Amino acid sequence: MRALRWIGWAVLLGIAFVFPSGGADAVSITVDENGHGTLISDGGGVFSSPFTLQNDPGPGGLNNVLTYSLLSPPALTAGDVQLSDAGAILDVVRFNPQEVCSGGLGCLVFYSDNLDGFDALGDTSGPPLALYANRVTIPEIGTEANNGAIYTPTAGQPGFVPGFVVTYTLTSDGTGVPVPEPASLALLGTGLLGLGLFRRRRKTV
Repeated sequence: MRALRWIGWAVLLGIAFVFPSGGADAVSITVDENGHGTLISDGGGVFSSPFTLQNDPGPGGLNNVLTYSLLSPPALTAGDVQLSDAGAILDVVRFNPQEVCSGGLGCLVFYSDNLDGFDALGDTSGPPLALYANRVTIPEIGTEANNGAIYTPTAGQPGFVPGFVVTYTLTSDGTGVPVPEPASLALLGTGLLGLGLFRRRRKTV
């Protein structure tokens, strides 16, 4: 079964294990609290991450929770990612390697808060009643109306997949793009300004 899961992601993402490049392959997974999920490989392949509302078999799991298929990732690491908003833990993203969802093995479960009412598929009455021992806490970005987080697990952390650099973008709306921090915006602006000056200088030479 484990070998089949490696083959599944290899075929899905177009990874050549026969002639490995020597580096880890990059995968970007974006999910929100309204059932929109995508998986993008560094080769440019874009795949939908189907969702269901189903019971969470993880520790203290609630019933009828928004659950995304991660399309059978090999050796997915179990655990919980707690999203901190001004010190309070309101959202939890859970990784269940042995859970079956939408025909795949290995799922992401999205527990979203209901501070603004039950207006999204991911809104639950509260977080799981118990947590995995393996858990990390990351800060949310943005306001309650449009918040999110970006998370790239390292070995042993929840959501880690050996042989891949997986970046998860977790957002409250359907855009898949959480509001950047001011420092990130400043860095982006500086980079664009530098690129513009470089192009202008190149034209004058």
